Amino acid sequence: MKSILAGLAACLLLTACSSGEEPPAPQAVPVKTVTVARQAVPNVIELPGRVEPVRTAEVRARVTGIVQQRLYEEGTDVRAGQPLFRIDPRELRASYAQTQAALTRARATAANARAVVDRYRPLVEENAISGQEYDAALAAAREAEANVAQIRAQLQASSLQLGYTTVRAPISGRAGRAQVTEGALVSQGEGTLMTTIEQISPVYVSFAQAASEVLKLRRAIAAGDVDLDDNDQIEVRLSFSDGTEYPIPGYIDFLAFSVDQQTGTVELRAEFPNPDRLLLPGEFVRAQIYAGQVQNGLTVPQRAVSLTKEGGTVYVVDKQGHAAMRPIKLGAMVDGNWIVESGLKPGDKVIVSNLQKIRPGAPVQIANAPTGQKPAGQKPAATKPAAKQTARTGGAE
Repeated sequence: MKSILAGLAACLLLTACSSGEEPPAPQAVPVKTVTVARQAVPNVIELPGRVEPVRTAEVRARVTGIVQQRLYEEGTDVRAGQPLFRIDPRELRASYAQTQAALTRARATAANARAVVDRYRPLVEENAISGQEYDAALAAAREAEANVAQIRAQLQASSLQLGYTTVRAPISGRAGRAQVTEGALVSQGEGTLMTTIEQISPVYVSFAQAASEVLKLRRAIAAGDVDLDDNDQIEVRLSFSDGTEYPIPGYIDFLAFSVDQQTGTVELRAEFPNPDRLLLPGEFVRAQIYAGQVQNGLTVPQRAVSLTKEGGTVYVVDKQGHAAMRPIKLGAMVDGNWIVESGLKPGDKVIVSNLQKIRPGAPVQIANAPTGQKPAGQKPAATKPAAKQTARTGGAE
């Protein structure tokens, strides 16, 4: 009995000793990292923009009358001078014929007056008639010639009015929906709008940038912190509302030299080729404006960043070899890398793998750590548009 009790006491002693031991340390998670280093990165300004046609023409009635026929198909391309509408010309034809008859009568009167002058000229030299009679005949001839000139001008105006009964396209472009139908009364005095023509190849995209940001950029350029291209062209790239990118870059072609008093912004405009008509007037797009390069910029790969409402976060390896979460302020994303405006410094080791397995304070082991990351100083190469692309209706495929 004593031996059994002694055995139980020994077991209890061993159990108490084993429960006091510390748990084993967590195993380090192998991760890959990139070392943050300063480099030249694009100075990218992201702004919303609106697509605008390069030219817009409002087709309005230049004579008063009834619309007889629409001569074009709505929403199709038309060429300059192409007939679009026909207005009832009968009233203007009658007016033209009346003016033409008046011109014929005036020419006959002028011819008779010249004949009288020709007959009076030898008679006044022979004193057969008085000089007063000759002067009166000469004045009558001149008045008849002036009347001919006046009615000729009226006939030309009447001819123009008659020509306006065929409404033609003032410019080449895409004609919109007809604003009038057959049988509608259009007025010259009111300038009735009949349709609109827009040129959409190429197109403009307009932006509005805060005046303070424009001033900041100018100061950075003057200080040498931002270097522009050799040709001083500022490239712009677009993305649609669904996130897809427009394949052809554009360039800034206009910068206003005044500030809008109501919004405090400066207007900018870029021109884009639009061969496949993917950009539609009135459409809102997102633009990335490449305003030169910023020296000593910082970037991190896209896969290393977790997006938050405040910006983004990354995991870095601290001095103890543990993962530490670091909030960062993000700029634009260029060529798969986020431009970091604040939150990191050169030399920080940013974790780019096994992010789902680590938590703040967890030990990590750097495995196959790259020496650096892909430079982001180069703008993405322009890609040529495909020979045939599906027309977008609200979003690109």
